[in-house]
Amino acid sequence: MTYFECKKTLKMRNLQVGIDNYGLFPLELIPLQILQWARDNGAKGVQFSGLTPEESQKIDPSILKDLSQFASSNDLYLEWGGGQHIPFDVQTWAKKDIFEVNRKAAREAEILGTQIIRSCSGGLMRWNPDNPKTDTLLEEAAVALRSQKQMFKDHNVILAIETHFEFTTFELLRLFERCDAEPGDYLGICLDTMNLLTMLEEPVSATERILPWIVSSHIKDGGVILESDDLISFPAEIGRGVIDLTKIIVLLNTLPHKVNLSIEDHGGSFVLPVSNPQFLAEFPDLSRDEFIKLLRLADLTKDRMEHKGLSIIEREQWPEICEERLKRDILALKKLLSV
Repeated sequence: MTYFECKKTLKMRNLQVGIDNYGLFPLELIPLQILQWARDNGAKGVQFSGLTPEESQKIDPSILKDLSQFASSNDLYLEWGGGQHIPFDVQTWAKKDIFEVNRKAAREAEILGTQIIRSCSGGLMRWNPDNPKTDTLLEEAAVALRSQKQMFKDHNVILAIETHFEFTTFELLRLFERCDAEPGDYLGICLDTMNLLTMLEEPVSATERILPWIVSSHIKDGGVILESDDLISFPAEIGRGVIDLTKIIVLLNTLPHKVNLSIEDHGGSFVLPVSNPQFLAEFPDLSRDEFIKLLRLADLTKDRMEHKGLSIIEREQWPEICEERLKRDILALKKLLSV
């Protein structure tokens, strides 16, 4: 199927535009209020990728059943979070048993009636040379996740590892191989379209690499700029950034299973010290061609910042604008699907 043929089928597949709850964190809403916000603002569901520790402790079967009932009554999708895939405390690097963490998330997802549990275990791992090496994290993650395979299957859930800042798409494929997993099995990917930039990956190319494994998404626009020989990546309002979301969604539309389009948005930026050879050595799979694509996106970002109002929103600014920006994100993504 060609690009244009796939584009014509976007409406036919009835792709659903929803939100991730992270963008609304500053509003301090309980999960049911987030679902209500989604319904009232034209979103078709919520991925609860993570709750505050306080909210997580309050979750019990009655709350989960209320969420499931509300979602069903209002034709909203639900996806859950709370999963982890790296068996370390990322603050101290002490070993950590993540089996019970993931079993709790699996049990909650099963009550909700969703197959998807988003997993995120940390932050900018390889930015600090004192942290464990990526190969160590990959091997330890594989050992931990292989032992959890039957547990996930028993609860009929998939652990959707986010394209976050732990592993590149190349490394995620190696992780799945070490876990003896197959697409549609017990492991998958939550595709965060903007985080790919931070991991020095061109978003469309990265999506193509891991396409069969994608089961959920964080749809997020973004930009990347060159400053003092280093790169800086940042989220952007949908339609204002430089990520080709249309091409990515067309790719998702070719999958035999449905992937909900959950918008995640937030402030902040990430310094990518590519002028440091030691840092670049932490990305051995980065090809010259893909790096050139990133530099082209940097040129496009610069142009849009100069002429089209694209800008970096600091994290401190996010609470003031989060609600209105998410509303615009929803409208922009729906418009993109209708073109």
